[in-house]
Amino acid sequence: MVTVALLVRLEAKPGKEAEVESFLNSGLALVEDEPETTAWFAIRMGPSTFGIFDAFPDDSGRQAHLSGKVAAALMANASELLAQPPVIEKVDVLAAKLP
Repeated sequence: MVTVALLVRLEAKPGKEAEVESFLNSGLALVEDEPETTAWFAIRMGPSTFGIFDAFPDDSGRQAHLSGKVAAALMANASELLAQPPVIEKVDVLAAKLP
């Protein structure tokens, strides 16, 4: 069961869209090592707008993820790849269907 999530919005710098997509694809391997990350999605919302949605059983799992490798890599590459800092929203999950 998941109760909390993160919704992260990323706006690529012009010409960096393919690099942002590649970065997000590489993030999957990092979250595989996070047992409390129940669901993780890298998404594209438009030509230069990307995002991450991930869900956790509780706030400690969410906090562990925020302190983990994906978050560190994102912040380390943000100035090179993104037009603005990532917008990270902590959200509550009201209902979910997971496998």
